[in-house]
Amino acid sequence: MKLTIVGGGGFRVPLVHAALLNDDLIDQVALLDVDVDRLAVMDRVLTGQSAGSTRLRHSVHTDPSEALDGADFVFSALRAGGTASRVLDERIAAEHGLIGQETVGAGGIAYALRSIPVSLELARTIAEVAPRAWLINFTNPAGMVTEALSAVHPRVVGICDSPIALARRAAAALGLDPASVEPDYVGLNHLGWLRGLRVDGVDRLPELFADPALLASFEEGRLFGPQLIGDLGALPNEYLHWFYFRREGGTGGGRGAFLAEQQDRFYRCCPSDPDAALAAWDAVRREREETYGAANREAAGGFERADADLVSGGYEGVALAIMRAIGRDEPATLILNLPNAGRLAELPDDAVIEAPCRVDGRELHPLPLAPLPDYARGLVATIKQVERWTIEAATTGSARAARLAFTHHPLVDSAATAVRLLEDYRAALPQLHYLRDDR
Repeated sequence: MKLTIVGGGGFRVPLVHAALLNDDLIDQVALLDVDVDRLAVMDRVLTGQSAGSTRLRHSVHTDPSEALDGADFVFSALRAGGTASRVLDERIAAEHGLIGQETVGAGGIAYALRSIPVSLELARTIAEVAPRAWLINFTNPAGMVTEALSAVHPRVVGICDSPIALARRAAAALGLDPASVEPDYVGLNHLGWLRGLRVDGVDRLPELFADPALLASFEEGRLFGPQLIGDLGALPNEYLHWFYFRREGGTGGGRGAFLAEQQDRFYRCCPSDPDAALAAWDAVRREREETYGAANREAAGGFERADADLVSGGYEGVALAIMRAIGRDEPATLILNLPNAGRLAELPDDAVIEAPCRVDGRELHPLPLAPLPDYARGLVATIKQVERWTIEAATTGSARAARLAFTHHPLVDSAATAVRLLEDYRAALPQLHYLRDDR
């Protein structure tokens, strides 16, 4: 089977490649990117990672039709405008005193306004070149992009590593095998809660909530603290720290600039020898993981990430599980971004949510959900409406819809600031010039 990775020069591609090396489902990987220099670096890293294996072949491409031809699966990991645009997403928000995080608040809206049009163009190309391929969306903001894609592509699913990472860390704190637990997780992408962790039908999360020492043994427990976690009766996704500790968190707008400098250094200085290239990539990956979420950890009192927190959240494992379930009819229950389909009464049926689903060789089956907790209903409904205005703006070019999205996001909460944000983003980001006033 053939897998095409769109954004194939991206830094996290070796994580997916490593998972594929340990499985025999995929035998051909096509890397597609507009940046030939990054593609050349990833070519060296994957060659080193293959260590002489001839089973899994990879190729590099700048022509979409060539890369997508014959694909069974397509992973979309686009970053429209590159890391430089991420820096602007975050910096402009911070200049207005707002949170500068690429998928949360103002930065997330700006990112989606760039990601959605390019992703829809990709979907049209897939429909022409590989109409039977499944499109697995990694492109952030994953929920919004997947919702836009689901309206035009019959075989699309969005994935994120945050929910599975949270469930794994909670299971490990309880001494449980993560493979043996059934997580009850619900929400939107980067806005969800783990409210149950069942083993043989018994929810083990209450044991975790009753033991402050266990909560303090992993990242989310330290980020949110036993009091808030106990009040909620659930473990929040790490990105909810920006909502629950808005005043303490500051703007946190430096992550994009850090990664831009780090990645520029890596791609410019990556050794030509494949083995050395792989070692250099792994060292940078370790640094990247160690510094992830630094602003939130500082706001929570300051703590270093434990070794268990540095383990990949597993988005590459989720992607492989989807492909195995579909390609070999090996059913799996996974936390995915799919249309609501009546599961949450507060949201339209076509609104994409993040929750457990059953995947097999025939289709993706959204699993029934308990109602949203009372503390989540208003926030989820508000953020979903912001997402839908953002999708409207991205698909119609409506500046009005973009202003409504910025205005009503709880982390912006100012119509005057929303107007200035949109003006500043349009001035700084050529990809947003398509937005127009429609009055």
